Amino acid sequence: MSSTTDKIKGAANEALGKAKQGIGDVTNNDKLKAEGAAQELKGKAQGTVGDAKSAVKSATDKL
Repeated sequence: MSSTTDKIKGAANEALGKAKQGIGDVTNNDKLKAEGAAQELKGKAQGTVGDAKSAVKSATDKL
């Protein structure tokens, strides 16, 4: 995947994770809150991977 794709998927997973956590809070559903937290962390990791890919590409382009 490209760095942009990683960043987009990461942002989407973060948003969905936060939404799940919010719905879990409203409905007192601990399982949904946990799934949301895990999905949010996955999104943050994907975003970090995208940032790293961008940094590597920038560094190699300068060579």
